[in-house]
Amino acid sequence: MNDKVDKLVIFLAKRDGIDKLVKTFQYVSKLVNWHVETTYPDIATRAKQWEVASGLSRKAFRSGRFLTGFNALRRTPGTSRGFRLLAVLANSGEMVYFFFDHFLWLARIGVLDARYAKRMSFISAFGESVGYVFFIIADFILIARGLKAERKLLIEEEESKETEGEIKKIRMDRIMRLMAVAANIADLIIALAEIEPNPFCNHTVTLGISGLVSAWAGWYRNWPS
Repeated sequence: MNDKVDKLVIFLAKRDGIDKLVKTFQYVSKLVNWHVETTYPDIATRAKQWEVASGLSRKAFRSGRFLTGFNALRRTPGTSRGFRLLAVLANSGEMVYFFFDHFLWLARIGVLDARYAKRMSFISAFGESVGYVFFIIADFILIARGLKAERKLLIEEEESKETEGEIKKIRMDRIMRLMAVAANIADLIIALAEIEPNPFCNHTVTLGISGLVSAWAGWYRNWPS
């Protein structure tokens, strides 16, 4: 498939695709608001409204998303005891994140009492952080295994189309996993800003850049081949 419009339509038809687009809106508007806050307050206010609306929209899009982690554990729990443990920890953290994110969304839009928002945000961010840590560990282990398998093919196997195809597959998998690691580290920084506020993680530039790194890594991973 070479037609870019076709690819864009397919990308935006996916829940992850539209989420990454709106996430880009959210964090670009966050950076715009920070940049013009003192010089152009009217534009800053509009950018802030765009940021808030984008954030709430993304929470609505994620309704029921916690079932993805549950289904991953049900269908592909892992190939070994160690990976099964990593899968349980990572997907459990993600399930907590998406499940409590529902209540955070309802508190933010006024369906639930707004006083619950802070608590729901903390629980959601904590689960998110736990999930990201173990997803990152799993990806690094699989990247290391891929490098080992690639070296073995280069040393032991004779050059052939089949060998080239295997090496290409390993390298593409490595790129995708590195994109996942980049996105998870960026999102982990955003989650840490909620769990343990600090000058670095909570700085608008840090949050803005982290959000865009996560969004654009997601664009790359979800873009149709």
